[in-house]
This record gives sequence, structure tokens and C-alpha cells, in this order.
Amino acid sequence: MDTQEIIRTEDSFQLPTYNKLPIALASGNGRYVTDTDGKTYLDFYGGHCVTLLGHSPEAVVSAIKAQADELIFYSNVVYSPVRAEAARVAASLAPNGLQHVYFCNSGTEANETALKLARTYTGKHDVVAMVAGFHGRTLGSLAATGIDKYRIPYAGIIPTTHFVDFGDLDALKALLESNEDIAAVILEPIQSMAGIVEAPIAYYVQLRALCDAHNVALIFDEVQTGVGRTGTFSISEQYGIKPDLITMAKSLASGLPVGATFASDEIAGTVKPGDQGTTFGGGMIPMAAMTATLNTIATQNLMARSHEIFDAISTGLAGCAKEVRGRGCLIGVVMDEPVAPTTKALRARGVLVGGSMDPHVMRVMPPVNATDEDVATFLEAMLAVAGSPNLT
Repeated sequence: MDTQEIIRTEDSFQLPTYNKLPIALASGNGRYVTDTDGKTYLDFYGGHCVTLLGHSPEAVVSAIKAQADELIFYSNVVYSPVRAEAARVAASLAPNGLQHVYFCNSGTEANETALKLARTYTGKHDVVAMVAGFHGRTLGSLAATGIDKYRIPYAGIIPTTHFVDFGDLDALKALLESNEDIAAVILEPIQSMAGIVEAPIAYYVQLRALCDAHNVALIFDEVQTGVGRTGTFSISEQYGIKPDLITMAKSLASGLPVGATFASDEIAGTVKPGDQGTTFGGGMIPMAAMTATLNTIATQNLMARSHEIFDAISTGLAGCAKEVRGRGCLIGVVMDEPVAPTTKALRARGVLVGGSMDPHVMRVMPPVNATDEDVATFLEAMLAVAGSPNLT
């Protein structure tokens, strides 16, 4: 099939739940992908913030192939050496006191699990989430998603969630003091879809204290900030606090579907068989891919590399961007004008980046092993198209 036939076929048979780019990708190698017309793109989007090591990293491909020859799948009804090793490696990287992990298939499942565990642990029901936060599209996680266009159509069938503005401690304090049935506060430490928005570190410290004072579980949704993308395995390590639950996904297994919920010792001590379940979570091939991904990040010191990439991009765009914000390889480029024409022009020049809910913020999410040459290629393209009178 040629590109247009591929597009027509997908559009004919797939439900139209996504606005797709008008390209069809055929292959990927490192930081680059190639479409079915043979055009190559520098990928600084990573398929929704997923490919933290670029495409088809050798160690991950080898692990997948080796595991496929041994055993493709068996559920959690049995023990598995590859799952045991994945759990050991993940726990070794998690913050102290959060060494208990539940494996699933996606970020939204990980968040659903965290919300259930928080309710069981506290014996309370209500949840507080942040305006403009995103936690997933399954009903439980959707209830805590603070983006109206996703949540409102299902408001009649999802649990009620209390929303406060991100960064507004006074509003949160007033809510916790007036409602004794709050089980959890869930937030993205950096709101990604909202346009890479982060609060001052003091906010997270005081948030932790407020949750402690009211016996409320603090959930960090690190589906995008975690796995080293922002410089540490959990961004909470940079804030100097410990959430009660941390969720991760996307980058965990280089593109294979893995989600994880890390629980504190106290919460883990309350979990019993039947509290949560999944058939495919913890499957052998995703676990092998995750172990290879995490070992590569750790042994090559790539978490620290993410800071160098951020600094290079921030410095390189100083003359054309209104602001460059975020941390590590989760970057928001703020422009005076709407960024959609710029992202389109970058794609035409062979560079993939993303937009956000804020029309003036471009999301740039390079892999943590991007080279200086890759960053230079991105900056050259960006400086060439930004502010161009030919943008439409």
C-alpha cells in the first residue's frame, strides 16, 4: 500500500478517535523515523512522550527477541524470573520507601490502581485533582482529569472529583478542612498537556505537609515526568518529598505497553489478593523490554544527560522563544504566536514535535540519548522556521 492508501484504509476501519498527522511511519532507528515515502524525521515527540531511548534500541530489541524464544506470556497466576528481575530493577531505582510495585499495561490503569489503593488505605472516598491535569481516559482516571472536553461528556457516570487550581495551596487547604472524606490528591508534577506547567518547589513541599495533616494519600502521576526523563527516576527526588503512590508508564519499556504503580510501605501493607488484577500486566516480553530499558538508562547515566539536553535547547532558543520551560527532556517552548504553523513547518523540514492544550506552547520531548548533533539539527530547523513570514 502507498501512503494515501494506508491513510484511506485506517480511516475506513478505525474509529476516528485521533486527529492524525498525514504521514505513515514504516521504520525507526535511534532518534529518527522514516515514513512510507522514504522521508526521514528527527523525532523529538516520541509517539506521545514514549521513546525515551529512541526507536528500537539495540538492548531492548535483543531482550524482546530472546524472551520471545523462551516464553511469550503467562499471567500473574504464576511466578516468572523475568518479572521478578523487572520488579527488582524498578524497585532499585524507585525512591526509598516506594519499593512495592504493581504492573499493568498503561498510565491510565496505573492511575486507576493508585486511586483504588488510596481509597482502601484511607477508608475515604473523595479525590482532589488539579484543573487542566490529565490522568487518562478510562472512567476512573477520567474522573480526575481536569480537562473539561474529555471529562464533561461522561460527568453523569463517573465519580465526583473536587478540582482546584494547580499551585493554589489556599484552595486545597480550604477543601481539605471542609471535607473529611478526601482520600487522595492526585496531580501531574509537571502538567504536560496543559503546556508544560510546573509549580515552585515550595508548593510540593507544602502539599505533602497538607496531605499528612489530613490523612490524605498524595499521588504523583509521573507517566510523563518519570523514568528519568526529567533528570531523576521520580521527579519527587528533586523536590525532596516522598509521595504515597507514584504512577509511571510511557517510557518504561521503550514502546511496549507497561504501566506501574509504586506504593509506600504503609499502603503496600494493606493490599491483599483481589484488590486489583490484570491479565496482561507483568507479561514476560514487556517485562524483558522494561528491564533492558531501565538498565540502559542507569548504566549509561542518561538521567543526567537529560539536563544537558534541556540546557542546550533552552540556550539555543533564547533568541526566538518567549520562554523555554520544563525539566530534562520534557520541554515546553512558549511562542508569542500560535505554534501550530511552526510544528507543521518543522515536520516539512523533517522534525517531529508536539503541541499542547495551550496554542502558544510546543512540547519537545527528545530521547535522553539524543546527541549534541541531534539537538543542533533541531535548533537549526527551529531557528529557520520560527517567525518565518511563510508560516501559515
